Amino acid sequence: MTFQFSPFLPWLAIALIGAAGLALAALGFWRGLRGAVLRALALALLVLALANPVFLQEDREALSTVVPVIVDRSQSQDNEDRTAQTNAALEGLKERFARYPRIEPRIVEAGDDGKSDTPSTRLFDALNAAIADVPRSRVGGAILITDGQVHDIPEASAFSSFDAPVHALVTGRPDEFDRRIEVVSAPRFGIVGEEQELKFRVVDDGKGPDTPARVTVRLNGNQIASEIAQPGTEQPLGFTVPRGGNNILEFEVEPVTGEITTANNRAVHVIEGIRENLRVLLVSGEPHAGERAWRNLLKSDTAIDLVHFTILRPPEKQDGTPINELSLIAFPTRELFVDKIKEFDLIIFDRYQHRGVLPILYYDNIAQYVENGGALLIAAGPEHAGNDSIAGTPLSAVLPATPTGAMNEAPFYPRLSEQGKKHPVTRGLEGANDEPPHWGRWFRTVDVERPEGNVVMEANDGKPLLVLNRAGKGRVAMLLSDQGWLWARGFEGGGPHASLYRRTAHWLMQEPALEEEALTARTFGRTLQINRQTIGDAPGEATLKLPSGKTQRVALTEAEPGLYRAEVQTAETGLYEITNGDLNALVHVGAVDAPEFKATISTTETLKPLADATKGTVRRLVAENGEAISLPPLLPVSGQVRSIDENRLSLHMTDETVLKGINSLPLFAGFAGVGLLLLAFSAMWYREGR
Repeated sequence: MTFQFSPFLPWLAIALIGAAGLALAALGFWRGLRGAVLRALALALLVLALANPVFLQEDREALSTVVPVIVDRSQSQDNEDRTAQTNAALEGLKERFARYPRIEPRIVEAGDDGKSDTPSTRLFDALNAAIADVPRSRVGGAILITDGQVHDIPEASAFSSFDAPVHALVTGRPDEFDRRIEVVSAPRFGIVGEEQELKFRVVDDGKGPDTPARVTVRLNGNQIASEIAQPGTEQPLGFTVPRGGNNILEFEVEPVTGEITTANNRAVHVIEGIRENLRVLLVSGEPHAGERAWRNLLKSDTAIDLVHFTILRPPEKQDGTPINELSLIAFPTRELFVDKIKEFDLIIFDRYQHRGVLPILYYDNIAQYVENGGALLIAAGPEHAGNDSIAGTPLSAVLPATPTGAMNEAPFYPRLSEQGKKHPVTRGLEGANDEPPHWGRWFRTVDVERPEGNVVMEANDGKPLLVLNRAGKGRVAMLLSDQGWLWARGFEGGGPHASLYRRTAHWLMQEPALEEEALTARTFGRTLQINRQTIGDAPGEATLKLPSGKTQRVALTEAEPGLYRAEVQTAETGLYEITNGDLNALVHVGAVDAPEFKATISTTETLKPLADATKGTVRRLVAENGEAISLPPLLPVSGQVRSIDENRLSLHMTDETVLKGINSLPLFAGFAGVGLLLLAFSAMWYREGR
């Protein structure tokens, strides 16, 4: 109840009237007039009536006390025991809150939403979001149901504006043990074929057995080492980067009986393989129009170191000129094809024929080079169909096609074969989808018998034009025409000679992206894209193995000829394994060092400093023997919580209210006010009249 004035006239006018009344009253007292007291009282009541005194009564409603309950649903909580403890604690709290209608619980489940690349437990972000729409004076406290592995705990001093207790109900048992493995230091990049070194460590959290651990190391899915590691000790590992692009190193430590989870028994490190410049040997049998097209293309590729020789003076060409007067250098055959042949990634014979420059034994050496993993490209012209063809040397053991001795001289449009439309070397060549193809014609090819391997381009009547084949560990390609230079010169609009030559060369040098049968995977944020390349029939479904060990079938749909694709939205962070037939691929989703998997044993120590600073409590839900501990009751406290109550969850009850309405009572309103004034003036007149 409050009292205030609501004057009918301005205060200045009321003051003047009051002053006049006071003067009249004073004059009456000075003159000793009868009824002076009643006159003064009547004037005072008149002035008071003009001031209009009013009694006010506010109608207020008490606001509820907001208590956020943050439930940890992160991956470290995702096991049967902790999930059951969390659910039981949440139901118990709901039952207790139901007894206090003035308390408004706000239950928020916080976990990895599947969008973050670095999953972590961020309960205080969820807490701040839960109370963002209410003043802090209405917050009675906060209750966290968690395993204690929280990664956004603020400093107690930074949380001083939260003037209410923070309580934690901790899942898990106090005697938990977990063994995990982590990569301590490792290079992010490595030269392909060179030795690299990293260090890893096995860590025992909690009361572990402290026994040596066996660690299996895999590189791109293939086991490369099996090590015995002592927990807590850094251990080095040497390895060789096998290929360019992403290489996935996977470390797996054997599980130990009694550990709470095996989800962190695997660690992953991704190293980017970088190729040194590829070395290419180009040998042109004689000067011709197409020689420069090969040279210009290979020289323009900064990833290629080119060694080029053109045979200008074969042995039979003797004109008597002294050697010391020639500006030519001798062809270093032994150095190239015996001593240093293994240093080359690709050898190209461009319109080369056997004319005695290379001893016959060297062709066998080249064939062995291919079978041991080398690459050979034959760019053939009319000489390949003649008597001096290299197909008549020991090199024929690795060549996929044998010439018949004839040349096909009719003009034709090079076309992709059915396999060529699917093969990554020729698929999507610009102009290939038109009929006739949107490029210039060629005018001759070497006629060959039925070739081995894959015919990816054809001439007239389906005759082979470009043949790709494997020989032992190596690869061979034969381009059965020497007129690719017509495309380079723009004849009849030219053609995609650069793409064709470059892709062929890189396929020969075993570029992973150009494999005709391959299964690859990559990620875009949380989207996992699976690509299956094949030149055969539809590959069917792929099997996806998640980091948790669960598997699911994934349908692959044709995106382009020979390329099947699927996209999967992922929620788990870790290593995914994809298999399709005999092929498999590995890909890691999210950060490889996510905090969520570094430590998983439950703890009360992380939240205790903040709880102590806010007069809250941290207590476990399960005893060491595995028996459930009774959930503590709620304790509503009026005013500030000044002490820690270990046995109850203290909550500061707010005294905030909301104004619903105001009731006013004017003293001089209605008949009562008029009657009081009439009574005062009537008494004055009555007294003066006697």
